[in-house]
Amino acid sequence: MLDYAQARRLMVDCQLRTFDVTDIALLDAFDAVPRERFMPADRQDFAYIDQPQAVGTEEGETRFMPAPMVLARLIQALTLKPGHRVLEVGTGLGYGAALLRRLGVEVVALESLPGLAAAARERLAQGGLGDGVTVEVGPLEKGAAGHAPYDAILINGQVEQRPQALLEQLADGGRLACVQGQGRPAKATLWVRSGDAFGSRPLFDATLPPLRAFAVETGFAF
Repeated sequence: MLDYAQARRLMVDCQLRTFDVTDIALLDAFDAVPRERFMPADRQDFAYIDQPQAVGTEEGETRFMPAPMVLARLIQALTLKPGHRVLEVGTGLGYGAALLRRLGVEVVALESLPGLAAAARERLAQGGLGDGVTVEVGPLEKGAAGHAPYDAILINGQVEQRPQALLEQLADGGRLACVQGQGRPAKATLWVRSGDAFGSRPLFDATLPPLRAFAVETGFAF
């Protein structure tokens, strides 16, 4: 039987620390939150592999948990502080929400797939990981305006187009981290709001499974 505690320690030491993840509180969160708890029962032994993991399929769409090093770098770029309000988009089974809550922030976890959202609530409730996390069901691209404004937004999946509705839910000075682009040229990207303006900068090369809600519709070419 796999020693999950040892696997978590190896993930932190061999995947995160070697990929420029330096925030001590974030490293501690990854070491403390049992990643396997947020995987399907028959795939828990794959929880610590350094690649995205499918956590469920519903309505013809599969949701993925990002690879640890990509997720950690995205969260690190948000420069979170205890008490911040954070929107997590595409929560899947709730792993990212549990990590964020461990950092002392208030989390709104948004999921468009109702079955996954219900499962996320159950997993987060185990061990008290869900205290301070609100799981909402709705279209990912529309965000959760009822809880806005947010100090930070994390998108768990690749977006092909500018997430404008989400950007507009940021507080002034708020930050949004995502992987943006089509295919392999995608970049981890940080957006920052300043008044009514939004600026972005690339962080590092990365790919994640795409989120259907943020796909660019293809038209006819003549």
